[in-house]
Amino acid sequence: MADPTGFMKHQRADARKRPTEDRLADWREVYAGLEPSTRDGQVREQATRCMDCGVPFCHSGSAGCPLGNLIPEWNDLVRRGDWGLASDRLHATNNFPEFTGKLCPAPCESACVLAISPESGGAVAIKRVEEAIAAVSWERDLVQPRVSTVSSGQKVAVVGSGPAGLAAAQQLTRAGHEVTVFERDDRLGGLLRYGIPEFKMEKKVLDRRLVQLRAEGTKFVTGCEVGGSGRGDLSVEDLRAGYEAVVLAVGALRGRDATDVPGRALSGVHLAMDHLVPSNRECEGDGPTPISAAGKHVIIIGGGDTGADCYGTATRQGALSVTQLDQYPRPPRQRDDERSPWPVWPWILRTYPAHEEAGERKFAVAVEGFVDDGAGNVRAVRLREVRVSRDPSTGRREVVPVNSQVEELPADLVLLAIGFEGVEHMPLLDGLGISLSPKGNLSCGADWQTSAPGVFVCGDAHRGASLVVWAIAEGRSVANAVDAFLTGASELPAPVHPTALPLSVV
Repeated sequence: MADPTGFMKHQRADARKRPTEDRLADWREVYAGLEPSTRDGQVREQATRCMDCGVPFCHSGSAGCPLGNLIPEWNDLVRRGDWGLASDRLHATNNFPEFTGKLCPAPCESACVLAISPESGGAVAIKRVEEAIAAVSWERDLVQPRVSTVSSGQKVAVVGSGPAGLAAAQQLTRAGHEVTVFERDDRLGGLLRYGIPEFKMEKKVLDRRLVQLRAEGTKFVTGCEVGGSGRGDLSVEDLRAGYEAVVLAVGALRGRDATDVPGRALSGVHLAMDHLVPSNRECEGDGPTPISAAGKHVIIIGGGDTGADCYGTATRQGALSVTQLDQYPRPPRQRDDERSPWPVWPWILRTYPAHEEAGERKFAVAVEGFVDDGAGNVRAVRLREVRVSRDPSTGRREVVPVNSQVEELPADLVLLAIGFEGVEHMPLLDGLGISLSPKGNLSCGADWQTSAPGVFVCGDAHRGASLVVWAIAEGRSVANAVDAFLTGASELPAPVHPTALPLSVV
């Protein structure tokens, strides 16, 4: 039984960060590692704050964890020092807790009962406990290949090697199917590899897990555009002939642009991923990035995760200044019970480690134009203070200037981190006869199957750009659907339904 007064004995304590000057001098992860003895004591203390509530909203799919992680169970196991069983409980619902422990924004903590009132000391540090369990699991060789003892004789192709594709592939391989993952890039991992900066998750963490997947029997093919016609590509005809089922985990990488803003065509104005991908490649040893922030005034347009990734990348590259712009007003530091009542995902000011390192953020502003230096390069951005509202009749978002005052900020590099519009247009979809939905994604039925028989979809390609935890949850669910499609029934877990949405979005 959990300690019902643990949260009264211990204050919430987040993981310690490395000193700012050290972080800016390298690309290693922001959070400092601890010696096992120190870490075990601190993390066990944090796990003791979990009360094992009668209704644990933390692992509710609508408000908390989409994976249905058994959070109170592994919190109590950590409290008691049983790291082995805690690892079993965690891996029972999450294929890759080392990814989510580093990258997930932890909706489970927002839904924690202790998050209702500030007087409770704050939510249980669930994410910190999860990452610690994952770390101990690898340190003690608790993560071993799980090789299937049966073979279905059925072949499955997974297109895309991001977290959704990898989760689906691992589940299906363990169910006895012959799974091949196709990746168009030269390395595996999708956004985990080239979208997430090294300072958020070092790629050795990803590579370590890929070794396990290969040992279990999953096959991987890189540098292959499925549906393409180039050397090394796989045609749609060969895909259909060679595999009984296909899983599309191709992501939603079509970046939203600002083509209507005057000066968008100037040199130095780029989509965020055009900056992040080559920067990550440089960390992989592929040579210097062609879009570096070194010695430049950098403007980042967009206040979300991708913008924060660009922010931290630019400071490490040696930017002269970094300014992040957000159209929305500065959120409150604590939950507004009227706007986002517990347990929904709260509208609060989220400060990433990158924001503590350098630069500044501006809220309730929008760019009305990019200024030319006379030679076709951007030299500044022109800002207006704005108010964002929605048209009551159409629901469309409207950005309205609140006054005539214009501010000009120097800018040598502008990065557009204003979201994604959906799945990229690709020959594969045309070859399969699949069209994009009005939202730019791939639709499916209750069995995760698209309009093309035997072709399934999961992850960002299905739900739009979202969280790593949702990607893994959908990958596990689509594996259940594919297994049932091939064999008639499945015992694989299915944590979410295709129509599932976070409670805060409904």
